[in-house]
Amino acid sequence: MESILRAASELLGVELSGPVDLGGSPRSTVLRCETAGGGSVIVKAFGNEPESLRCFTAEAAGLSLGIAGPELLGVDLEVPLLVMADLGNAPTLADVLLGSDPTVAENGLLAWARGLGRMAAESVHRRADLAGLWSRYDKGMQSWGDEPWIAERAAELLVLLDGAGVAAPPGLAEELARIGTAGGEEYPAFTPGDTCPDNNLLTAEGLQLIDFEAACYQSVFLTAAYCRMPFSSCWCVFTLPAEMAAEIEQAYRAEVVDVYPALAEDEMWQAGMRQALAVWTVDATVRLLPRTVEDGPLHRTRRPVPTRRQVLRHRWEMASRLEEFPAFAETMRSLLSEVAGGWEVARLPGYPAFGRELGMTSRG
Repeated sequence: MESILRAASELLGVELSGPVDLGGSPRSTVLRCETAGGGSVIVKAFGNEPESLRCFTAEAAGLSLGIAGPELLGVDLEVPLLVMADLGNAPTLADVLLGSDPTVAENGLLAWARGLGRMAAESVHRRADLAGLWSRYDKGMQSWGDEPWIAERAAELLVLLDGAGVAAPPGLAEELARIGTAGGEEYPAFTPGDTCPDNNLLTAEGLQLIDFEAACYQSVFLTAAYCRMPFSSCWCVFTLPAEMAAEIEQAYRAEVVDVYPALAEDEMWQAGMRQALAVWTVDATVRLLPRTVEDGPLHRTRRPVPTRRQVLRHRWEMASRLEEFPAFAETMRSLLSEVAGGWEVARLPGYPAFGRELGMTSRG
């Protein structure tokens, strides 16, 4: 911590003190530090492992784009670290969804969806700018947007099914290849990469996004799917009232149709959303199924939180209705009967803010 503080002070030309560890991750250390003038800044230092270096480049480039996130005050390529403006201690979207006020939670969801949509719309013509910024801060790693992660997850799913004794129906591999086009070049927009509830501050000035460790360009459908599933790759996953999920999805969509008018067509929109739902279900299955031998909470410390089995079963149930991908839907039904059929867990409940009873380990 002392070396991080010293490097950040030298970078800013201002003495920093009183570091408070804000948690970070295995890839980074995040500190709130006091300035000599009585203010505070956020210092984020990264490790030297490949994934940490990718996260550093993504965060530095993504914040430098200037579309969203805290003001970037300085970047040290050598440590590596960056210093950001301190956005304070505003509640996150996770805080209000896990709270008790449904109006505050609904307003937070709408602010989140509209904010993501506006950011996407503003970014459409800035892709070359992000590429240039990536080159400026490059540490030798590809961005998530340039990696074939969707195809890799599909290949991993086929191996995983075989190991779990679940027969892949004819045509599954071909359908997975078609589903993978949801991450292609059609309708791309900027995303911080991790738009989960705890990375969205609800400040007096409006929504503020934090955590740009996976910043890249991806299909708007992959972002919009977070409204429908909800929160495709996150820990803060419970169910939303159907009408509310539809409302926040429409709020996001209303912003992006200004730059992608074709997405005003319902058939086009729904097809893209179903593809994205399938992509994220494959991702969740690959990440979580190997860790369900012994079930446990989806987050190490946050509560309330669902279990891995609860989330997977919810994802599989949604995906089992994707009848335009019959082999994929059949696979999801097989997972529900042959794998989840023996799980003694409660069904995924609703978010506490909307008055749904929480249950984590009772028989479902």
